Amino acid sequence: MFDVFKSISLSHKTAPLAVRERIALNEDEAKRLMLRLRDILGLAELLVVSTCNRTEVYYTAPEDHNDTVIKLLLIEKGLTDTDAYLPYFQQMASHDEAVRHLFAVCVGLHSQVIGDMQIPNQVKHAYQWSADLDLAGPFLHRLMHTIFFTNKRVAQETSFRDGAASVSYAAVDLIDELVGERTNPSVLVVGLGEIGADVCRNLVNRGIKNITLCNRTLSKAEDLARELHVRFADFDQLSTEIGHADVVISAVQRSEPLFTPALLGNMQVLTFKYFIDLSVPRSVDAAVEQIPGVLVYNIDHIRNRADEALNRRIASIPKVESLVDQSVAEFGDWSKEMMVSPTINKLKNALEQIRKEEIARHLKSLSPDESERVEKITRGIMQKVLKLPVLQLKAACKRGEAETLIDVLNDLFNLDNQPVDTADDHH
Repeated sequence: MFDVFKSISLSHKTAPLAVRERIALNEDEAKRLMLRLRDILGLAELLVVSTCNRTEVYYTAPEDHNDTVIKLLLIEKGLTDTDAYLPYFQQMASHDEAVRHLFAVCVGLHSQVIGDMQIPNQVKHAYQWSADLDLAGPFLHRLMHTIFFTNKRVAQETSFRDGAASVSYAAVDLIDELVGERTNPSVLVVGLGEIGADVCRNLVNRGIKNITLCNRTLSKAEDLARELHVRFADFDQLSTEIGHADVVISAVQRSEPLFTPALLGNMQVLTFKYFIDLSVPRSVDAAVEQIPGVLVYNIDHIRNRADEALNRRIASIPKVESLVDQSVAEFGDWSKEMMVSPTINKLKNALEQIRKEEIARHLKSLSPDESERVEKITRGIMQKVLKLPVLQLKAACKRGEAETLIDVLNDLFNLDNQPVDTADDHH
């Protein structure tokens, strides 16, 4: 009876980047899809999470609509050959599996870079979209707040968020350390392949504003600069741009070093200039470090930082999983109680109706003081009568046997004709 939460997921574990890029949704597309799912399938609670690594839809419904949800998502993206894309999706029709999956995604257990700190923010945005469209009900609100609380515990009680576990994160972390005292460092990024572009996004996410992009193919620098709202420069101006930068990040692919003493000319470094070389083979000539004030950090240095952080994160996975287990179990208990709360409310309403009708018959013959005492006494009786059925219902829930008890109570008290008070504290 209680199997309402379901999900579909396309991620870096199930699909290559080319497929993920085709299916990723921006905010407008995600909201359009949610409204379509609401209108076509009558879904009342929906969450759509979409990042460069995953696109997922979560919803509450007693029926399994996963195939239809996938097809509507693909059609939203203009991909009409839906059968070709179906194998890339993981489908979760089991309530417990979908709940656990969302927890694991949100804390970073399923991220490409384990423990990724961006995902909680991306899920918060997704939750905001649901709230904007009135598609977050009691179930989703409770689930998301439980997840955010768990995330806080993961950050406070484990090493799962420590350090930067990817090369591009580690490079940005290093910049923070090197120029932390300087309020607005000027950063030049040269080479915008996958790592270079990733570094740029991480710089922007870290709040670094003064960024210039430089790439041999100018259009690539132009497009990324427009997306991230930063400046770009022509490759011919590289020497000038190096002169202006506090930090130069190189992620170029070439067989010979690009940054040589000849390129840097007679550059005067007043304080320090940092070169972070993420290229293989190296793109910063070793002789560059002979220039006074210039410091070079190469890919090995960055990888060592990332590996140390990754090892700390991997070591803390069992502790993270144990926190997730606790939260999933607590949420499971609440979810089951939520299923019986309408019956509890109806039972309360039925008894309250009897109590009020009986008191009304005697009100004329009672003084205000007497009627207040009668009110108090009858309320106390009602609470005592209700206590055991409520406890039994909750216990039956945990055993997965609530259905029979609900049917018995419905028959005994004719509860089908009772309204449900949704403002009750059992929700």
